[in-house]
Amino acid sequence: MPTSSASCESSPSPWPLYIVNSSPRFSDSNSSMHRQPLEPCHPDPNPNLDIQKPFSISRSSDPQTLVHLSFFMDHRFFAAGTSHGFRVFSCDPFRELFSREFKDGGFAAVQMHLRSSILALVGGGPHSKFPLHKVIFWDERQSYWASEISFRSEVRSIRLRYDRIVVVLEHKIYVYTFNHLRLVHQLETIANPEGLCAVSQLDGSLVLACIGLRNGQVRVEHYAAKRTKFIMAHDSKIACLELSQDGLFLATASSKGTLVRIFSTLDATLLQEVRRGTDQADIYSLAFSSTAQWLAVTSDKGTVHVFNLKVNPGLEGGDEPQNASDADVAVTKLSSPLSFIQGKNFLPSLIYLCCWYI
Repeated sequence: MPTSSASCESSPSPWPLYIVNSSPRFSDSNSSMHRQPLEPCHPDPNPNLDIQKPFSISRSSDPQTLVHLSFFMDHRFFAAGTSHGFRVFSCDPFRELFSREFKDGGFAAVQMHLRSSILALVGGGPHSKFPLHKVIFWDERQSYWASEISFRSEVRSIRLRYDRIVVVLEHKIYVYTFNHLRLVHQLETIANPEGLCAVSQLDGSLVLACIGLRNGQVRVEHYAAKRTKFIMAHDSKIACLELSQDGLFLATASSKGTLVRIFSTLDATLLQEVRRGTDQADIYSLAFSSTAQWLAVTSDKGTVHVFNLKVNPGLEGGDEPQNASDADVAVTKLSSPLSFIQGKNFLPSLIYLCCWYI
């Protein structure tokens, strides 16, 4: 158990101190069925600097490399998982909120629950902090490891909203309640090494989108309506997908990376198609603006495309860009608190994270 400069408080944590696994009624070979206590949290009488205090800027003698970037819920905050820990930033004003640094490994997935101090983490990078088949929960307020969920295969990605935690494995997706880590749903997918999955974020609108059981297929779950939709979005493999914040619209891109399609999740209707370019590209990310008026697309071409959408009739906007030259946003390297990020492959995603908050 890592030591911390902040001791545990006496107030109870919302998390039980045990390893949480799949409910017996969802028995599956991907997740183990036993529970065992975690080591309890005790103040360390001789803490070291393995973990920095909250709201400190972490530094290491070894250069940090970026492993992961992701927004939190309503896109007002984002996190960077690094080879030595994680760092959390606010978008407006742009500043680092807090960071944690570890000597023995980094993280490939970082998600924070904005209505509590809980972060969900998955190890990764050159030296993973934890085994890749575990989701670890860190309580930032009390500075200790609160719980974990253990599986029998590697965790590919995680998604959080205020009431749910979604864990994506290569062939399975598990949906848990946030308060009690109770498994409420599981889905099967085709091979999903990138962990593609999207979850709506507005209160009272739980919609989940993931790849289906065929190449080019997307599965959409409307949990409130207890309805499932299957959308044949592309002829080739799905490379990226994203939901609008209310879950009403779905954006998809295939492995070709030339076209982006926007669908209604209610009736699976194709609403709009925009062209990123004519050359094949690897799509890194898709992002709707909060009103679904705009869609941002990043790729390995070193550009950010911003498209004006016509899917929401209640909004007025400019003419829809029909090709890449109308929508390109030049990417320039900036000197900022994010200067620890290295490698050109992360630059488009970085620009997307910092600028798409609006």
